[in-house]
Amino acid sequence: MNISVISYAFHKQMQEGKVDIFGYLETCKYRYGLDTADIWSGMLTSLDEEYLLKIKDALCEHELTLVNLAVDGPHIWEDDPETREAHYRQALDYLKAGEILGARSVRIDAGGGRDDLEFTSEQMDYIVSRFSEYAKRAADNGYMVGPENHWGPEKTPAVMKAICEAVDSPAFGVLLHFDRWSGPDAEKGDEIIAPWVMHTHVTRAIADRLEPKMAMLRDAGYKGCWGVEHAADNYTEVGVLLAQVRDVLERWRTAG
Repeated sequence: MNISVISYAFHKQMQEGKVDIFGYLETCKYRYGLDTADIWSGMLTSLDEEYLLKIKDALCEHELTLVNLAVDGPHIWEDDPETREAHYRQALDYLKAGEILGARSVRIDAGGGRDDLEFTSEQMDYIVSRFSEYAKRAADNGYMVGPENHWGPEKTPAVMKAICEAVDSPAFGVLLHFDRWSGPDAEKGDEIIAPWVMHTHVTRAIADRLEPKMAMLRDAGYKGCWGVEHAADNYTEVGVLLAQVRDVLERWRTAG
């Protein structure tokens, strides 16, 4: 089944020294029976090519496809020009990392003020320009790139839609974190952005509405991976959410 669990789910275990990126890949393969990996950048200790090639080798050894590389840190907009340029250079490094690892998609946030609901015209123009550049690179290398409705103005549905329409590239998409929206039309955010979704974060917050949420996205044409995100102190809670997603997909399969 086309399901994944982001390595952020185990960031507590990582901070305690109980798991690293290689242990995470073992967890995907043998604990959860997945054929996918879904890497959060915080679990990478380096962007050195030799280190990344070791991860690539582990992905191949375990026959895992990297469905997404979720990048924290080098978001596009920062008010300070020097910081903005530094983020751009870091983002290019992460795009290269995604290419080395064979990621099907890479998430890079738009940035801006964390409590803001909109971008200024200057911010929007710059963000669209950078995402257009990233999307061209992604198209040339066979993957997708885009933001998540994660924080700041990118959590406003109309803002995210405007970015998607302005970039207008088949290699650009959104990592949809279900029900994580702010501002006007927040309750309709998932539906508004559905046509551009490249990957998902399914959380326990929608467990009681899981099937209709997934069906909405499926009916909008989504054929990507159903990524699960749930940070817990144990592995069983993640396993429960994975099982719930599997159950929906299996019922769809048997229903024809």
